[in-house]
Amino acid sequence: MVNLLQALILAIIQGLTEWLPISSSGHLVIAQQLFGIKASVSFNVILHFGTLLAVIYFLRRDLLKLLKFDRESRQLLAHIIIGSLPLAFFGLLLKSFFESLFSSLLAVGLALLANGTILYSTKFFRPKRKLNLIDSFTKGMTQNFSLAPGKSRSEITISTALMRKLEKKEAYKFSFLLSIIAILGASLLKFGKIDFSQEPIEIVLAGILTSAIFGYIALKTIAKTVLEGNFYKFAYYCWIVGAIILLLSL
Repeated sequence: MVNLLQALILAIIQGLTEWLPISSSGHLVIAQQLFGIKASVSFNVILHFGTLLAVIYFLRRDLLKLLKFDRESRQLLAHIIIGSLPLAFFGLLLKSFFESLFSSLLAVGLALLANGTILYSTKFFRPKRKLNLIDSFTKGMTQNFSLAPGKSRSEITISTALMRKLEKKEAYKFSFLLSIIAILGASLLKFGKIDFSQEPIEIVLAGILTSAIFGYIALKTIAKTVLEGNFYKFAYYCWIVGAIILLLSL
């Protein structure tokens, strides 16, 4: 069980790092290892629910368009399905392996250094085309790496889109649409293990609200940095933090 202060710390970290390309899982591992916070499975699901609410609100207009079920919405739904299938298959297959890394600061440090390299490489690509099914499948495949602590879903999926020269707005929007399915699926898999009696209602509400607010702030930040061509600048943060964590793990 976490206290209110710990809940707020973890909720802020989750809200910001779920969407910034710096890894929410990695930062939660770092926070819990360095500050001795022991969060339950149920509390982690609670925090993810907050960030899920944030992205649903952020993409509310795009999600409403899907309900029209016209030619454009059917095409987008096909892209979402194609992009979600790899994670549904390989995520279950590799779940145990990636979960075994969650106690390793060394794994987080190495992953953050890799994040930085991938992020910086997006600086050299220029967007010029629309999404196709190959892009959707490719982004879905790379999303599997986000299961590892220290790897970021938005980093790997948006970077993949930018390196495949997709238009900037489409790059981040489709990444966020895929994340809704991924977060919802992961939460449902953990739902049977949840014991909500461990968490007082005020802790639950504080966690959801805080992660939702900071998640929305992070989503707006990512949209702006991608459109302005500054996405690669998150590489510096990943390199610095990755190096520090690597040193601390030795």
